Order: sequence, then C-alpha cells, then structure tokens
Amino acid sequence: MDGRELEQYLRFKDEAQLLRSQNQHLRWALNACRPELYRAGQRIGVLEAQNTKLLKENQRLTQKLSDLTAKLQAQPRPAAPAFVKANVPEKDRRKPGRKKGHPAALRPMPGKIDLHTTVSVPVDTLGKACCPECRSQLSDVAGHKRYVEELVPSKVLTTCYHTTSGWCPSCRRTVESRAENQPPAADLPHAQLGLNALATAAVMRVCYRLPLRQITRLFAQLPGMKISPGAIVKQIQRLGRWLGKQYHRLKLVLRAAGVVYADETGWRTNGHNGQLWTLTSDRHTLYHVDSSRGGAVIAELLGAAFGQGAGDGRGQTLVSDFYSVYDQFDAAQQKCLAHLLRELRDTIARRPELEGHRFFKQCKRLVQDMLRLKNSKQALKPAAYKHQVGLLETRLEKLGGRSWNDADADRLTARLRKYRHKLTTFLHKDGVEGTNNAAERALRPAVVMRKITGGSRSAAGAQAWAIVASVMRTAEQQGRDVLETLKTLLRAAWSGKDIGLLTDTS
Repeated sequence: MDGRELEQYLRFKDEAQLLRSQNQHLRWALNACRPELYRAGQRIGVLEAQNTKLLKENQRLTQKLSDLTAKLQAQPRPAAPAFVKANVPEKDRRKPGRKKGHPAALRPMPGKIDLHTTVSVPVDTLGKACCPECRSQLSDVAGHKRYVEELVPSKVLTTCYHTTSGWCPSCRRTVESRAENQPPAADLPHAQLGLNALATAAVMRVCYRLPLRQITRLFAQLPGMKISPGAIVKQIQRLGRWLGKQYHRLKLVLRAAGVVYADETGWRTNGHNGQLWTLTSDRHTLYHVDSSRGGAVIAELLGAAFGQGAGDGRGQTLVSDFYSVYDQFDAAQQKCLAHLLRELRDTIARRPELEGHRFFKQCKRLVQDMLRLKNSKQALKPAAYKHQVGLLETRLEKLGGRSWNDADADRLTARLRKYRHKLTTFLHKDGVEGTNNAAERALRPAVVMRKITGGSRSAAGAQAWAIVASVMRTAEQQGRDVLETLKTLLRAAWSGKDIGLLTDTS
C-alpha cells in the first residue's frame, strides 16, 4: 500500500467514525421524542372525537332552529306599530299651573286702548234699557269696560268694548250687551284674545301643526302680541267647547251618510296609549280620541241605526280595513283591497320562497283586475260591465275555496272566504272606493301632529283637538277658507246660534 492509498483509507475511516457518532446521536434524539409523539397522537385522537361530536351537535341545533323558525312564520303574531310606546308608569306628578292660593297668571292689562266701541242694549218705548231677549226693562243698569286684544296684520289692535249689563226679572239672570266679534267675557278684568287672534292661533296649531312655542314667536315677531304656550292650549280648549254643537252635527251627518270610511291609529294621552278614530265621507270628517280600541267606540260613533236607513238610496256602506270591530254592522261593507295587497307583499317579503307561489300570484292579479275594472266602468256598457263583475266574483269564489297546504296561503284564503261578499261591494255601488285611502288621507295630518307633539297632555286637550280638527278638516274638504269658516262659526256660537254651515246638504 503506497502513501496515497493510505491517506484515502484514513479519510474514509474518519468519515465512518463521524457517521457512527451522528447516527448514535440521532438514535438518542428519536428515543427522547417517542413519548412526546405518543402523547401528541393521543391528543389528536381526543380532539378528532370532540370535533365529530360538535359537528353532530351543530347539525342538530341548526335543524331545530330551522324548525322553530318555520313554526313561528306559520303562526304570525300581530306586531305593534313602531311608533307605539310603552305606557308611562303611574307616579305622583306635580299638578300643572301655579299652586293653590297664588294669583292666577292671566293676561296683563293693555297698555293703551286703540279703539273704543260702545255696545248698547236695546231700549223700550220709554227709552229705557231693556232685555234683548224678552224686552223687559232692566234694573241696576251699569256700564263696563271689556278689553279685547285683536290681531290685525302687523299690528295689535286693542278694543275696549263699553258694554251695559243689567238684571232681567223675567229671565232671572244678568244680561250684558256684546258686540258681534267680542268673545264671551272671561278672566275679568283682564284682556282677552280677539276673534282673529283666536282663529289664527288655532289654525296654526291644528291645521298647520306648529309647535306651541313657535306660535308664540310668530305672534311676538309679526304683530308684536305677547302670548304664552299655556294660553294657546287654554284657548283651544275653549274653542272645543264653543264648537261642540258643530262637532255633534258632524257626527249626525256622518251617521246618515251613504258611504263612510273608517280607520284608527294610536294616540297617546298624558303618557298612556290610546286610539284616534276617524270617520270620513266626501264632505265631512270626524275625529275621536279614546282610550279603547274596542267595538263599543265605533258603535257609538256610527250609532245603532247605521246601515238601516236609506243613505244614498241603496243603503249605507262602510269602508274599512279587516279589523274585526267593523264586522258588527249590518250595513253593506267594503274591505280595503290595498290592505290585502299590502298583506300579500309583506308576507312575500318575510318568506321570499312564496314569490312564485300560485295563490299569491292569482290573488294579486285578481285584486288588480277588480280595481282596474272599476276604473274603466264608464267606458263599458252596463251589460258588459255586469258580465265582467260576475267573472271576477267567480274567480274570487274559486280562489277562496281552495287549500294550499301552506300556513300563510291558507290564512289569506280563509280571509277571502270570510269576506268574499265584502270585497266586491264597490263594483256594484257607485261612489264606493275599493280601498280605504280616504280614511288614510284623513288620518295623515293627525299622524304628522302626533309625530310633532307626541299626543295630548290631557283628556280635555285631546277632546278639544279632535273637535277643532274635525271642523277644520271638514272645511278643507268643502273648499272653504278655514280661517274665515272658523270665525263665522265662533260668531254664531258666541251669539247662541246653531248654524249648519258645514253640515247643510241642501
């Protein structure tokens, strides 16, 4: 073996020795890792078992949630409107106004008198003051100063009415002269708001729905008249008392109307939930605030004889939504088809899988065809129109007699079956609409008022608002000047007259 071979042999020997050493170290490391690998394998097995169990539990809960959701959708519950709030709990509240024993906060005495008007009582044949009612001679005749602050454009006109009062032995009461535009004396000897000021404040509040403090700012900025928010509330309540007979007349006229549209919405009074009812026709509207939504309220408003009179010559008709309290009347009824279309749309929105359902498609098409036929009545001959009505009623009868094996479809089918004779009344009667939009339009100003004010602070305030709003809404329906109509009615009420300005049908 030469030197070169010996050198190569020694190099291979060193490499073999190194590899043996490394191999030994790797064996020791592997032996050290084997327990950890065993424990890791055990943990992986446990986690895989837990994961399998959780997957099965998740599938079971998902299926249960799906079943419960389907069950809840099959049994819909009427939801309260979004604007309905919870009742305010009863608690001791401070009574509004000044404490007992303090002087009343009345209008201040006018700083100057712009106009003096003498209002005299009649005189008899002897030239003596006599009673304007029975012409008896008055005793204890005395003169008075009655201050009335009147509103004129950009100027406050204060009128001092020099009136005369006396004791009438025949009428057994004190009588006093009064001018036509002079309101009944109150809060003496302080000044009162005049006719124009009263009517303007009421129109701003009820008709234009301005907040009370904005009305006070307008009065202060435009004519320069000082008036408090509480005074406006007080005057509107007085207007309600003065217009009470007009309100009663409106109720009687609507009870005898040929077609009446009825609806209701929420109205809070002193923090408690209540209802605002409305009755409307083509020329008259009546509002009524009540704590109840029961059938006794609408029965009292329409009266026991509703539906039994002649009405428009072919019996009276009540148009309403599907609220069951209206079913108590014997009059012909028309249920709102717009509400039915809305119910179809809301149900599909809640359950999109019903978009192509046969019932919903057929029902929507049927309702639209009925409304379209009524709109084209003038263009059709009577025989052709009657034939088309018969075809639609046949379609309605068939649609309401089917079963769809779906909770929502069967629920609405039952409604068609129950009200099948009350869904086509408008097709047979002129002047009857297929929707309750007239009542919805009458309620819209009240809903805006509710948004601004939140309702009423007292039952007296709610009643007064309903009376004044009924008069103003009726005047608007008849195309009258609301302000002038209100002033005319106030003059009549102050003089004791009961005129039928809004209710005469002649």
